Amino acid sequence: MKKVIILLIIAFCCPIVSFAQTKASGQIKDKNNEAVPYSSVYFKNSTQGVIANESGKFYLESQKDYDTLVISFIGYKTKEVLLPKSTNLDLKVTLEEDNLLAEVKIYTGKTSKKDNPALDILRKIWARKKQNGLHMFKQYEYEKYEKVEFDMNSIDSAFTKKRIFKGMEFIFDHVDTSSITGKTYLPIFINEKLSNVYGDNVRSKSIEKTSANKNSGFNTNQHIIAFIKDLYADYDIYNNYLKFFDKDFISPLSRTGINVYNYILADSAYIDNKWCYNIVYYPRRKNELTFKGDFWVNDSTFAIKKINLEASKGANINWVKDIYIEQEFDVLNDSVFLLTKDYMMSDFSLSKKEKSKGVYGKRTTLFRNHVFDKEKEEKFYKEEVNDYNESIYTKSDEFWQEYRFEPLSKDELGIYKMLDTLQTVRRFKQLFSLGTVLASEYIQVGKFDYGPIFSSFGYNDVEGIRLRTGGRTYFGPNDKWRLEGYTAYGFKDGQFKYGLSGKILLNTPNRLILYGGNRRDIEQIGVSLTETNNILGRSFASSSLFASGDNSKLTSINLSTLGLEIEPVKNLKFSSTFSFRTLKSASETFSLDYYIDKDNGITKSNVTQSEVSLSIDYTPNRRTIGVGVDRTDVDANYSHLFLNFSQGLQGVFNSDFDYQRLQFYYRQPLLLGGFGRLTTTFETGKTFGEVPLGLLNVVPGNQSYFLIDNAYSLMNYYEFVTDEYVSLHLEHNFNGRLFSRIPYLRDLNLREIVGIRGVYGRISDENIALNASNITYRAPEDVYWEYHVGVGNIFKFFRIDFSWRGSYLDLPEAKRFGVKGSFGFYF
Repeated sequence: MKKVIILLIIAFCCPIVSFAQTKASGQIKDKNNEAVPYSSVYFKNSTQGVIANESGKFYLESQKDYDTLVISFIGYKTKEVLLPKSTNLDLKVTLEEDNLLAEVKIYTGKTSKKDNPALDILRKIWARKKQNGLHMFKQYEYEKYEKVEFDMNSIDSAFTKKRIFKGMEFIFDHVDTSSITGKTYLPIFINEKLSNVYGDNVRSKSIEKTSANKNSGFNTNQHIIAFIKDLYADYDIYNNYLKFFDKDFISPLSRTGINVYNYILADSAYIDNKWCYNIVYYPRRKNELTFKGDFWVNDSTFAIKKINLEASKGANINWVKDIYIEQEFDVLNDSVFLLTKDYMMSDFSLSKKEKSKGVYGKRTTLFRNHVFDKEKEEKFYKEEVNDYNESIYTKSDEFWQEYRFEPLSKDELGIYKMLDTLQTVRRFKQLFSLGTVLASEYIQVGKFDYGPIFSSFGYNDVEGIRLRTGGRTYFGPNDKWRLEGYTAYGFKDGQFKYGLSGKILLNTPNRLILYGGNRRDIEQIGVSLTETNNILGRSFASSSLFASGDNSKLTSINLSTLGLEIEPVKNLKFSSTFSFRTLKSASETFSLDYYIDKDNGITKSNVTQSEVSLSIDYTPNRRTIGVGVDRTDVDANYSHLFLNFSQGLQGVFNSDFDYQRLQFYYRQPLLLGGFGRLTTTFETGKTFGEVPLGLLNVVPGNQSYFLIDNAYSLMNYYEFVTDEYVSLHLEHNFNGRLFSRIPYLRDLNLREIVGIRGVYGRISDENIALNASNITYRAPEDVYWEYHVGVGNIFKFFRIDFSWRGSYLDLPEAKRFGVKGSFGFYF
């Protein structure tokens, strides 16, 4: 989500032209001067039309000459409006009630669910949807061309004269008007891609292989590219739900559509020699994730011929003012309808006000040369682990002229030249660099990145004020090796800390990586049940600016690691790591002591431990960008399974303990259609052998004022200590589904969140006998649990949670109730 905000900042801090023959816009009202929403507006003797929005406003454009506009809506007389000029804007249209339809009209705007011919057609679409298109064949393949463009919109003369554009005035020669909204726009990015798509309906397998890619604008910024990749997920209009921006919109062809849409059989006509019905649809309620628009459906196959979808203005989604989709289908062999064109436009904006400036994200996809029932071997569909071919991105202009599905217009070709020139302008490069810093959290200085800049300052009870500085080598997004490091200083303890790590990609096809490093620092151990050996990682608790209660239970750690990882199959990674660490208390008020001779009362205050671990990390459906030693996740909404086995090596480098530890972690985010997102996190583990506090599994508490993933909001640090545990976190975000039904609340676009967390654990008598620290070992054998309700999307970036403890209520300093918040940018 942060990438959208950065894109908007870049667009307005810095900076395809087609000439339509007929343009018309305006507003539709009744005789009482009330807006008539969702009216059907089209050019006479054509199938080109739109559906007016909630305020009765519309914009319609065509490359052809038309002189009459037709406007209709149930309960009103159809009206024809003459267009004396090719451009007719701000039309005022008044519809009259049709007395013959007075009994039919429903003043709430809702259509009947009974005796509605549109619903009879809809039911036939449901019955035949698996018998249309690609579903009819065992295997399929086709060629695909995709063009993505980003444009600043709502460009006016005052905007073009801003001082910030000094030296860049030439860009405004490329301003044009959108055929969808009628707003002016200026291109800032364009990308073209050619690929071949293969699928097997029997095996439920599909794969897309890119053959060429060309872009300009922000082509060097991998964060912007990653955002674009995430922005345009594939969708099928026949599905019940269409996923956009991590939200499930209800399709107008959904089996549940009757409950959320009104449907009207508006017209019928021949389209490409096929008799089709025209059905207009619009939402029954505001603030739900729905669309308005219309579609043409064939009268015999009940396959969609054309459809357009425009997201409801009141849909509970941030930073996106408009979503508009058009799809066209061609007929093959008289009965098979295949998707041949898919157009999607999104209007990103910091505000949803009508005249606010924003950024259009537009994707046009064309499909051709379909081949069916040509079976391929199973291994053909295996995804490459590191799929990168430099030649894909270096195709000549002559190649693109020959293989584009449709030629670019003169003005579209001019975009490449304009954007390439823009990147040579000093002011633009400065502003672009600022956006890059905000997105990546690093400042690039030559071949070195300074940062992360947001980790420069911290505070805790041991170090007091803490300052941190560091960086990494950076030659490009696909670097085969990388060095990272930092140093920090605490003004209260007067100590310097540091961390240094390095990694190198030894083999690209299977991502064989050698890594290692050393860190000497202070941290809050026990903030995560499932351990990792991340050298440069530092817990939130040890660097938070604000904490409740005692925050002095910190540990000085000296950790060194050396390991190998390999990814033989996409998203399946195997790792082997050797680590050596020493642990000791960082505060006089906190002890890690343990007995080495309990009979004689002999204790030891520090731990020296060598360990080797083997792990399996599986992330199905994870999408990444980059093929170097570091890759960037496109999003975080994928399943994650992690299995780790660790063996303590007593005697190796004077290591103290011999033990075995087995841990399993599973996180599953799940979109539940129109009911929001459920996120489940399950963790379990057991340590075999006798170990002291520093090597046990401490249930993660949270003494900050902010939410921390997989930590217990009402639990103090070291409140529960285990050597075997099972933990479960359930959290459901309704995405505003409930609030959207409550007057006044619906206009705030708030989102409801509920959740419950629980943990069961035990601690062995042998490990209790080792304890000589000032921590009382207590395991949650009776199951510790807490539950919470929250409200998200407050002012679009804040969330507040209210938590209640469900058990262990009588413990000393037990917190029965708490309030915590978090900041973030969300769609």
